[in-house]
Amino acid sequence: MSTQKPVRRITVPQIAGRKGGDPIVSLTSYHAHTAAIVDAYADFILVGDSLGMVMHGMESTVGVSLDLMIMHGKAVVRGTKRALVVVDMPFGTYEESPSVAFRNAARIMKETQCGAVKLEGGKRMAETIRFLTDRGVPVMAHTGLTPQSSNVMGGFKTQGRDEESWPEHEDDAKAVAEAGAFALVLEGMVEPLAARITRQIPIPTIGIGASVECDGQILVLEDMLGLNPKPPKFVKVYGNLGGQIEAAVKSYADEVKQRAFPGEAQVYR
Repeated sequence: MSTQKPVRRITVPQIAGRKGGDPIVSLTSYHAHTAAIVDAYADFILVGDSLGMVMHGMESTVGVSLDLMIMHGKAVVRGTKRALVVVDMPFGTYEESPSVAFRNAARIMKETQCGAVKLEGGKRMAETIRFLTDRGVPVMAHTGLTPQSSNVMGGFKTQGRDEESWPEHEDDAKAVAEAGAFALVLEGMVEPLAARITRQIPIPTIGIGASVECDGQILVLEDMLGLNPKPPKFVKVYGNLGGQIEAAVKSYADEVKQRAFPGEAQVYR
């Protein structure tokens, strides 16, 4: 009889309890096979709406649909056993009202079996966050550079460069924490402000282009693997899969052109 213990998923309370503790490791993933690899090392995996740009060639995340997020969310959950899976709520699925947000969040959780959802916005989304968490939907918040608002922001611009804007960002962070969010992503934020917010709120902060003083870090998997030819400036590239894939495809194409089809001679002769 096997004595191997079953693998248990990391839970929302476990992530929330990591405030000020061991750094929280996170990456994005959009498909089962990469999620299975990431699963062994990440505390939570984000099925981010960045998939619109990374996988589907969109110019921003605004065009991502709820059905698309659910499809990729299902794949990631199927490919994982250990990490908490968090699915982004795409633009237009939660801003209208708390009840609309709940209906769409409930659909995401039912159909993907993920453990939490993430939505963008600070004070303006506090009522919705409270509405969702009161009804059993765990919410990860996201402030600072919020990609779904890039049209209003005038692009992907670092937040907090003007110190006069800091109180607004601090109020956003406090509002989502008080509303019941279990963690907060701080994106594209000057380091002193992100560090300050991390010290001010009782929930973990997850930085992406923010401060090393955040309680954790998240990166887009394709960015850190070298699949994005123009990764954000703050990203450390840990691999060169883009170059490796291109080299492999070229080698295959050259062999086919020479009628040296790999494996064909051994199988059919």
